[in-house]
Amino acid sequence: MTTRRQLLSAAATLPILAMPAPGHSQAVAPPVAPPVASPAAPLVVRQDFSFTDYSTRGGARVPVVRIGYQTAGRLNAAGDNAVLITHFFSGNGHAFGRLRPEGPVGWWDSIIGPGKPIDTDRFYVVASDTLVNLNAPDQHTVTTGPASVNPSTGRPWGMNFPVVSIRDFVEVQKRLLESLGVRRLALVAGPSMGALQAVEWAAAYPSMVERVMPAIGTGEVDAWMMGWLDLWCAPIRLDSNWRNGDYYGQGREAPLRGLAEALRIVTLHSRDRGWAAQFGRRPAEGQEPARRIQDRFAVEQWLDSAAAARARLSDANSFLYLARANQLFLNEYESPAAALSGAPRRWLVLPSQGDRVFPVEYSRELEAVLRQAGKQVELQALSGGLGHLEGVGNIAQAEAAIRRFLAP
Repeated sequence: MTTRRQLLSAAATLPILAMPAPGHSQAVAPPVAPPVASPAAPLVVRQDFSFTDYSTRGGARVPVVRIGYQTAGRLNAAGDNAVLITHFFSGNGHAFGRLRPEGPVGWWDSIIGPGKPIDTDRFYVVASDTLVNLNAPDQHTVTTGPASVNPSTGRPWGMNFPVVSIRDFVEVQKRLLESLGVRRLALVAGPSMGALQAVEWAAAYPSMVERVMPAIGTGEVDAWMMGWLDLWCAPIRLDSNWRNGDYYGQGREAPLRGLAEALRIVTLHSRDRGWAAQFGRRPAEGQEPARRIQDRFAVEQWLDSAAAARARLSDANSFLYLARANQLFLNEYESPAAALSGAPRRWLVLPSQGDRVFPVEYSRELEAVLRQAGKQVELQALSGGLGHLEGVGNIAQAEAAIRRFLAP
């Protein structure tokens, strides 16, 4: 049984679309335990990749781009045994292994490693940070975005940073892969926003991708989901400390209250009733909400504490840019059908039955589009009480399907 101490300790690893704290990349959410690895879990080294003069899909120029990444396994001589793992809204590239001997394992470590479904004895696995990464303040995350210094001014970009899309994430990843000698991807896979990147890869560079595995994702961010993304962002914009994104200057306070409220909303949205059942209707310790309006219930107090802790490790402007990137998913195509008509043939789609962010019908619609285009698709729904987060914390339940999908 999950104890109150475990609930409170999870504040630093609060998922938002499956969100870990920086440097603690597993999605820890009561009552699910952190990903388990053996004492000999491989150590991975975080590396930096940079290049100059990037033109965004919107036509703006970024003088210097830097992202962090990690790899496991060996690239073969043909350069075609590579696997790209793409991360969720608030994650980073620490998808597998440990960064230090006693540190936590990556958020998909249960399925990536020697002998695991995504076998690093067979595949060369690459996982990178995205542009505008939420974890910009974290030493384990390397990203270019609104919190980065604009070399033209010597000051943080703030809201002058160009708008970027999921396609921009793909373009930067492609440059990284090319620098590593990768010619073809045996698989592109990721959960949530990572699923969006996997689908965008399939649309943009189908000849470079053999298989696609989107988990807890969708083939379309429609008006309903766009509305939700805007609601997530609203508390940040209402915080007086946000100052239209100009809060990086000396003596100015970051909009932590608005960011924490945004994280609190998304945290509940990304879970399901099964997760919340542990709190019941009980009051927070020492509180009497039936007598005092300011007193809190246990679930409210946990969400407040966890979101406040996570906000201190995040960047509010980056949250806004990430939300816009999600809204721009596949925006260069008339429809999902148009985007995926020439996509790779083989797909494994992994929705979660209790998902409130990308409900299972999103994946079934994606499956229908792919089948209409003549693709080979297997859909396996994940189950459990975590809702959207099943695709991170409990991805191992799809182990058999992933092994079949990747069988030689």
